[in-house]
Amino acid sequence: MMVMALDHVRDYFGDLSASPTNLATASTGLFLTRWVTHICAPVFFLVAGTGAYLALRRRSTSELSRFLVTRGLWLVVLEIVVLRFAMQFNVDYQVTLLTVLWALGWSMVVLGALVHLPTRLVAAFGIVLILVHNLLDGINAGTLGALGPLWSVLHAPGFLLNTPDHVVFVAYPLVPWIGVTAAGYGLGQLYDLGAERRRVMLAWLGVGMIAAFIILRAMNGYGDPSRWSAQESPLRTLLSFINTTKYPPSLLFLLMTLGPALLLLRALDGQRTIPPWLQPAVIIGRVPMFFFLLHFVLIHLLAVAASAVRLGDASGMFQSASLDKFPITQPPGWPMGLPAVYMIWTAVVVLMYRPCRWFAEVRRRRTDWWLSYL
Repeated sequence: MMVMALDHVRDYFGDLSASPTNLATASTGLFLTRWVTHICAPVFFLVAGTGAYLALRRRSTSELSRFLVTRGLWLVVLEIVVLRFAMQFNVDYQVTLLTVLWALGWSMVVLGALVHLPTRLVAAFGIVLILVHNLLDGINAGTLGALGPLWSVLHAPGFLLNTPDHVVFVAYPLVPWIGVTAAGYGLGQLYDLGAERRRVMLAWLGVGMIAAFIILRAMNGYGDPSRWSAQESPLRTLLSFINTTKYPPSLLFLLMTLGPALLLLRALDGQRTIPPWLQPAVIIGRVPMFFFLLHFVLIHLLAVAASAVRLGDASGMFQSASLDKFPITQPPGWPMGLPAVYMIWTAVVVLMYRPCRWFAEVRRRRTDWWLSYL
């Protein structure tokens, strides 16, 4: 959650006209600032599935299914209503992006149906989606007529609605993310094993995925719609090599991010004492949805204040941005450099700690059913 906030600070305070993944124009620092945050979304979806499996220790399959469906639909509502307002500070719905909560919500709904199947079958379903969905890259929504918006929902980012007054754009197509969530559900089986065997399997899975990424990427064929190429220096060539596609997440993107994530799970497995310097991260990790929604409000408020102080006008912070400059309408001279972005990110994480600690304590003391949806 803390790493994810870096990318969102960059969205509000960085230069929205500079693509961080376009190596023809992006600096190494900008590229790596974006690249390091790639691990966040895949881990969210993976551990959502794993958490669902572990929930079977205290819920029946029917109870889990019902919870996943209702919580998934709730996340979709949060995306469209709460998150959209937090990001834009208006309710005109001129521009609406369907992003991570949308995809995570529908992934939970689908998992709510899948949990009635044997766990290994659910895991196989997820792995197959991850492995083969890039075979569909050649299908263009524009050639499907009335079914084009449905294809944008499922696999290719695109418009769900596009009129002069309202735009709804699907940034997180569902198919690969559903696969990651289902695979995460299967991963939960490892936590039924003995600790040592689980750690060995996590290590082998992590190393295997990283090796598969290197081999497939070196072949420069299947697994990602973009190809890497030699650049003007070895470092830039390496950046091209790891510059994989997130929207939708390609096979190589998922291997590149989930492999290291599994090694992190292995490294943290069985830790009985948390170093003091990691305690704030543990607190934030206990209330991820609270942090997610509130940190957007905080970042946006900081942008409003900065615009008012620097430019004497904060109106652009409340206007619906064009799709290519989402989430705010940046006034001339607005973008800040990477050092400022990192400073603001640090401030955001520090400011979020106390509210998260308070809410974590509320969740510890109370057992109200609605708290499980936050």
